Amino acid sequence: MPPERERSILRLVAAEPAVMLGAGRALLLQVAHPKVAQGVADHSDLRHRPLDRLFGTLDFLIIVAFGTEEEAEKMGRAIRRMHERITGPGYSGNDPDLQVWVNATLIDAALYVYEKVLKSPSGDQAAAYIDQARFIADVLGCPPGAQPADIEAFRAYMDGMIASLEVTDEGREVMRAVLWSRKLRWMAPALWVNRFVTTGLLPERIREQYGLPWSDRKDRVLWGLLRLHTFFYRLVPRRLRQIGIPLMLWASRRRVARRGRKFAAQRSSSAA
Repeated sequence: MPPERERSILRLVAAEPAVMLGAGRALLLQVAHPKVAQGVADHSDLRHRPLDRLFGTLDFLIIVAFGTEEEAEKMGRAIRRMHERITGPGYSGNDPDLQVWVNATLIDAALYVYEKVLKSPSGDQAAAYIDQARFIADVLGCPPGAQPADIEAFRAYMDGMIASLEVTDEGREVMRAVLWSRKLRWMAPALWVNRFVTTGLLPERIREQYGLPWSDRKDRVLWGLLRLHTFFYRLVPRRLRQIGIPLMLWASRRRVARRGRKFAAQRSSSAA
């Protein structure tokens, strides 16, 4: 068996709970790509089961970052099988270009929060994160070399993609389902906070294409609150901030096993 890949910096960033502030940025950047938006619109039950999509993505990231390589590879195979069923006019769930883009948005969002919000060291650490996060692309089955190889290539890739994307009506429909979820109306205060933070953290060009209103005043309020959040966040020792990681890994393993059993039962029923 080959030696386990180095994931120390990947785990360091992923273990910060504050990184979840970038989840909305990542998702809306993903569906700003017309092919991703169409795939989600055609095949996802995001509108009806929004928390399932959230937990599915969270479970994948937690197991890839903190689980064993064997667990990560097993999950990758399951996701690739699922993506084989996601096809339509002009798109495929296993399209390497789309996989690279989805992975890049997750990397981008985590680094954005880590560097811009938490003001954590970048430089060599950011470069190491880019290098180690390619493990996620490998798990998804991306061809070797498809993911930008270093920090400079990654920044250039993100800038180029953000400058070229054109948000479609399907993308805006997904955005509304995420930021104004009818199924989560009981979480109205949390939805408002998520909507405010996500809107403010989006690149200006993408935010405008989604038609999300913003202003200099809102920007000042958002970054004032984020600076206040960071001040108190850093008062909590890192060990305490990350104390829930083993529990989250345990819960993700249970959810993944439950989904696996459900999928196996469905396949047995179909075969019968």
